[in-house]
Amino acid sequence: MKGPEARLPEIAARLAETYGVAPPPLEDLSARDPLGGLIATLLSQQNTAAITRRQFAALLERFPTWQDALEAGERAVAAALREAGGGLSAVKARYIVSALRRIAADRGELSLDFLRDLPDPEVRAYLENLPGVGMKTASCVMMFDLGRTAMPVDTHIHRIARRLELVPAAASAVHTERWFAEHLEAGWQARYVFHVSAIRHGRQTCRAPRPRCGDCALFELCPSGPLYL
Repeated sequence: MKGPEARLPEIAARLAETYGVAPPPLEDLSARDPLGGLIATLLSQQNTAAITRRQFAALLERFPTWQDALEAGERAVAAALREAGGGLSAVKARYIVSALRRIAADRGELSLDFLRDLPDPEVRAYLENLPGVGMKTASCVMMFDLGRTAMPVDTHIHRIARRLELVPAAASAVHTERWFAEHLEAGWQARYVFHVSAIRHGRQTCRAPRPRCGDCALFELCPSGPLYL
């Protein structure tokens, strides 16, 4: 079987064909609010997508502006999150309010639109310096809100990468993200398609328990496939 770098283009092509993901027009991202994207991504940590949406909607309903959330403080933000369901409300409220406070102090306003004018390394450095923001959270904001060629690695993508032996079994998610950043085709559209397709593959086929290897488009490329049949 070919080495990991040699298999990656075929893996990406098969995932794209299987799941038919179409990236939105890049120019549409200019209408997105990267600060809202950051807060939604902070909420998504150890949360389901449904709970994340519910909590984000609860924040917008309770606090019409992010300035309102900042002025209300951590307890009020945590209460809104708790009422919407989901765990770690106090921790996430602390991250959100601390990030808002930092941005306001740095910029004199609550906006991350200035990141659109910065090169990728500076965007990542600023985001990762905010409270609660690590590599994955920064990469999500960069990909989905700023149209940058980041490659977020969630639990599904990390699992797939290890089963395909693209990275060692003991690799961390940070190691896996760096590997994809080095070897995956460059360009926002290619990475968007791979990211979304791989997540769907992890949810539908390469599941944590009972993977459906008999239905997998990557079976011949996967050293782990025969182990699950």
